[in-house]
Amino acid sequence: MHIVIMGCGRVGAALAQTLEQQGHTVAVIDQDPTAFRRLGSGFGGRRVTGVGFDQDTLREAGIEDAGAFAAVSSGDNSNIIAARVAREMFGIENVAARIYDPRRAEVYQRLGIPTVATVRWTADQMLRRLLPSGAEPLWRDPSGGVQLAEVHTSPAWIGHKVSKLQDETGVRVAFLTRLGEAMLPTSQTVLQEGDLVHVMMRTDEIEKVEAAFAEGPEEGGH
Repeated sequence: MHIVIMGCGRVGAALAQTLEQQGHTVAVIDQDPTAFRRLGSGFGGRRVTGVGFDQDTLREAGIEDAGAFAAVSSGDNSNIIAARVAREMFGIENVAARIYDPRRAEVYQRLGIPTVATVRWTADQMLRRLLPSGAEPLWRDPSGGVQLAEVHTSPAWIGHKVSKLQDETGVRVAFLTRLGEAMLPTSQTVLQEGDLVHVMMRTDEIEKVEAAFAEGPEEGGH
């Protein structure tokens, strides 16, 4: 996959290097050409000098062929504008914006842009938003028979209750991460856009669970 990153600070540089090591092609945008030094001489991706929400700059970075876009510059407004341009003008589905002010994060989340508040930022969280797929194991019991994992959830589940998700997939939802905060759901909790779903399941049922989460609820299901 080709991935475009706006911002070549410590976070952007680390993200670019990690993604390239995973085999993806990467383009990094920054207004300051000296910022690209953080990438190191071994970085093989594109370095694009410019403003990350400028459409021509984004095209130069290969946005039209990209599968994901990350806005991790030092400015909240620039990050959210760039993320919206990537989503709305270029149709990039997997976008994420880093936000310094957690109070703003909820507002931006309602615009359909997954946000990562810097206070709780981890590279893993950002990677999971850019490359959502399958299950990411978080813990296994000593016997290996049961595990806690974050499972990528199809947008088709948005608006459905956690109880429906559990009934149809056979898992136990341990907790959700919503707007950067962990929460314990009840049977009446409704899944919202941007929720990360963490479940307990049998290790030998991972593939079945991944498929059920990816497909969405059954038609006419309860």
